[in-house]
Amino acid sequence: MLKNIELITGDVVAVDGAFLRANASKNQLMSKKTLQKDIKEIDEKIDNYLTQLDSSDNEDIGENLFVKESKYLTNLKEKKEQLDKNLARLEEMEVNQHNTTDPDAKAMVKPDHNLMAYNSQITVDSKYKFIVATDVSSEGNDKQQLHHMAQETKAITQNDKGIFLADGGYYSANEIRKVLQEGIILYLPTPKHNDPQSKKGLYTKDKFEYDKNNDCYICPNNQQLQKKSFTQKRKDRVDFLYRGTSAMCKSCPLRDKCLPPKTATKSIYRWEHQELLDTHHKNMQSHKAKELIKQRGSIVEHPFGTIKRNLGWEHYLVRGKEKVSGENALIMFTYNFKRLLNLIGIALFRELIRAIKDNNLEQIREKIALYIACFYFVWLYYFKMTKIYELRVENDRF
Repeated sequence: MLKNIELITGDVVAVDGAFLRANASKNQLMSKKTLQKDIKEIDEKIDNYLTQLDSSDNEDIGENLFVKESKYLTNLKEKKEQLDKNLARLEEMEVNQHNTTDPDAKAMVKPDHNLMAYNSQITVDSKYKFIVATDVSSEGNDKQQLHHMAQETKAITQNDKGIFLADGGYYSANEIRKVLQEGIILYLPTPKHNDPQSKKGLYTKDKFEYDKNNDCYICPNNQQLQKKSFTQKRKDRVDFLYRGTSAMCKSCPLRDKCLPPKTATKSIYRWEHQELLDTHHKNMQSHKAKELIKQRGSIVEHPFGTIKRNLGWEHYLVRGKEKVSGENALIMFTYNFKRLLNLIGIALFRELIRAIKDNNLEQIREKIALYIACFYFVWLYYFKMTKIYELRVENDRF
């Protein structure tokens, strides 16, 4: 409906995610890392106790004390047995964590604390800040959400020329490749990574220029690293190998700045879709890209705050990803509904409903556009007059 009355255009849409609290307690969380740590600590306690017991004089131990310490050892062994069962359960499920209250909820890390949560994703249209698409993930980061959310947004807006904005948390070479290959215009900054080579004082990969015509890399000494037949395959990624010769690298005057002492030749791996990624990185250096990325936060980040503060919503009430997805969709629908009422008012909303029923949107579309234009004109005029009044009061004080 919002699209049909042109309150959603899809010209510029931004994506963001937030960890929203699940209806599950951290006390019911089984974590492989925590279990392994607890088992190790209990084993150490049992070993220390047995060592102390062997070194003590059994004749000096009173009957009550002996019974008490035997019970202590039994409790430790029972606790270890339960931890071993929990760890075996995680191994059988092939997961690193499991919450017995809500198995789909995951422990997610925030700057100041951890919480049992779901990762709620939204895309927001820049025109009037309406939510276009939403989804729920059990992943503790946004890296695998980019393509799915861009695809959903494009299907809803049906705008082939729309711009899709995301922050560095969504950076994934493979996800970027999927989005760009579908013809979606993407603006996503490249996060800064510390190259291990730079820490060692050696040349980083950007010092080696790729020669597309000869399909080779040119090193800082103007020598060629030729493509080899070997390919490195990892999950859904294929990298080609480019390598120099032993003779070339051995006699190179820049060897100390390029290779560790025990490494014979320089090798570089290149992703099969690297050209697509390089074009994206180049586009992100433009003034337009930088300005759009600055606007991203103001487009997409306020809905979550509005939902929590104005709507009074604090956490999911249901459990399980399927039910949580339904509750999440209702929450985002409520946000859009209240925003629409705030934008056009109750009276005009009633007219809109009648127009939908009569299948006559053209007239109401023009009326809504005129109403919003007048509303913004009055608001800007009020804002301007308020500022003028404040300046006059300030001048009178001096």
